[in-house]
Amino acid sequence: MQKSIVAALQIGSDQGTAATVKKILKYEKTIRQSGCSLLVLPEAILGGYPKGADFGTKLGYRTPEGREDFLEYWNEAVDIDGPEVAELCGLAKRCQTAMVVGIIERGGSTLYCTALFISENGTLAGKHRKLMPTATERLVWGQGDGSTLPVVETSAGRIAGAICWENYMPLLRATMYGKGMDIWCAPTVDARDIWVASMQFIAYEGRNFLVSACQYQGPPSGKTLRDPSWPADEPLIRGNSIIISPMGDILAGPLRGEEGLISAEIDLDDIVRARYDMDIAGHYARPDVFKLTVDERPRPAVSSTTDDTSAA
Repeated sequence: MQKSIVAALQIGSDQGTAATVKKILKYEKTIRQSGCSLLVLPEAILGGYPKGADFGTKLGYRTPEGREDFLEYWNEAVDIDGPEVAELCGLAKRCQTAMVVGIIERGGSTLYCTALFISENGTLAGKHRKLMPTATERLVWGQGDGSTLPVVETSAGRIAGAICWENYMPLLRATMYGKGMDIWCAPTVDARDIWVASMQFIAYEGRNFLVSACQYQGPPSGKTLRDPSWPADEPLIRGNSIIISPMGDILAGPLRGEEGLISAEIDLDDIVRARYDMDIAGHYARPDVFKLTVDERPRPAVSSTTDDTSAA
């Protein structure tokens, strides 16, 4: 029997990256009091999710104003070795909790929607770059490759996951199930009712625990009002954080309409109990019929080879 507490922190990044880091740090006491061994934060919590922005893009051309918007967004993004990530690593160490954090990562001049995996001792244990940005997200985010599909050992269990609508990629889910993870982590900004049903399905399909953290952003105003048609009293992102058991039961949440932290106690033995009659990567698989090949090689834009024979 291995019991622990897992949690999701639901906050928004509507005031910029520096302010968001301060907001996260203000929850340190709450995180400690929860006793959580794993804390999941939303998609793009550092760097921001500028819902409603179009970055000046029209079919066939981009505006100078849109280029300025992109520069501003790029400036709010973070570097993996930057001070913002260091602050969160320090928080993880002080709270003795592993963390999964959604960031907008600078990779040169390209931005990536990334999930960082931070260990409970405050070290960066891995990252996952979103493989397929959804719809107009592709205007401002690059695509990840197969080299960032980690499963990370934590005191709560083996963690992995996917970002927002990546969760709807069956072959990605099959890949991660095959890696033997215990807790599926799903940073998101999807605040729809169907997201909860989707998360219940994924937890039930993989027979794993699932923690999904969603942003909360209140009714837009000022710089956050990017779409004048948005209803004045409707939250831009209403939140939807949730924790689910391997049998698809809701353990905490969904939290909506406010910021806050949700938590639940989990027992990893429940995974074995749930997989008694369906282990999707074990006795319920049919490798004699189906074969999935995953290319986990990094795909840099430029790679060099040397002809050793010619050099000799």
